[in-house]
Amino acid sequence: MDEYKEEVKDAHIEQSENELGDNQDAKQKASPEEKKTKNLISLVILLAGLLIGSVFVDVAQLVKGSGVSQKALSETDVFELNDRTWVAYSEPIVNVSVINDDNCEECQPDEVLTWLRRMLPTLLSSKIDYDSTEGEKILEDASAKSIPAFAFSLEIENTDFYKQAQMLFDKKGDYYILNTAQLGAPAGKYTELPEINEDDIKIGNEDSEIKLIVFSDFQCPYSKAFDGTVQKILDEYKDDVLYVFKQLPLISLHPKAVDAALASECANKQGEFLNYADKLFAGQKDWGASEGTQEFKTYARQIGLDTIQFNKCLDDKKYQEKVDRNSQEAGEFGISGTPAIFINDQFKSGAAGYDAIKEIIDGELSE
Repeated sequence: MDEYKEEVKDAHIEQSENELGDNQDAKQKASPEEKKTKNLISLVILLAGLLIGSVFVDVAQLVKGSGVSQKALSETDVFELNDRTWVAYSEPIVNVSVINDDNCEECQPDEVLTWLRRMLPTLLSSKIDYDSTEGEKILEDASAKSIPAFAFSLEIENTDFYKQAQMLFDKKGDYYILNTAQLGAPAGKYTELPEINEDDIKIGNEDSEIKLIVFSDFQCPYSKAFDGTVQKILDEYKDDVLYVFKQLPLISLHPKAVDAALASECANKQGEFLNYADKLFAGQKDWGASEGTQEFKTYARQIGLDTIQFNKCLDDKKYQEKVDRNSQEAGEFGISGTPAIFINDQFKSGAAGYDAIKEIIDGELSE
């Protein structure tokens, strides 16, 4: 019996070895077409698995509200998700750093940002405090003198808006700075003041706490209106205020403004600026409609100036370079209209009334 079992066992082993050999022979004898078919089947199974996995991820994201299908995104320009509408744009994300002072009511950038987002839908904004290390560096690099200031990333170069409005941007290192003055947006606050130079027209105590610096145009009706406010301020505060007059003749609007500015400088040379300025503002319509410079020479005689010295000064345009410097300085501060008024670091544009200026001065003196 044992011998019989042993024979059966040997027969099974032999059969298994024969079958294994047959299978190996079959594999070796498989045609290239059969191998290719098997490989394709394997590839299909693999891709199907990946597709199922991808669909599962997309569905899971939708169920959880954490994402959307990439396939769905590629097939639409507008879609809604979680009560929000998403729109596809071909332009890059543009980052803008808004350098500002949250404590300054007149410095809020919301209006400008609203306008910018209409032009640049892919805009992302971030706020930076103007007196932080980062804010100070950007302002310094950009030579910006006022806030809010808008520093754009270099990606703005690749937008249609930039291509159509390059004149609104100044490249400063790694930023494009928005020229807010050219855009027509008023400065909320100046981070530095116009310099008071030795040859500037100055009335009052140079050591006083309050510096009233005004860019003005003798042919401008608003400058004329503000001159009355200046007179009242000087009468009331006397040595508590230093009044600094800077020339800003708006040539495109007032063709005789440069001659008036030169004449006032010549009068200041003889110590009679205020009296002569009163003459210019009072006779604004007369000399504005006249030819040449005779009217200005007549005013000099009427207030008792040395007319020989005055006339030569005016004819030689002795102070043309200084008038040009004043105008250039105004441009650096983004000032394009008159009067432009600085009361220390506070700024007013236009013919501000006496009460408004007095309130600022009293506030400065009480600190």
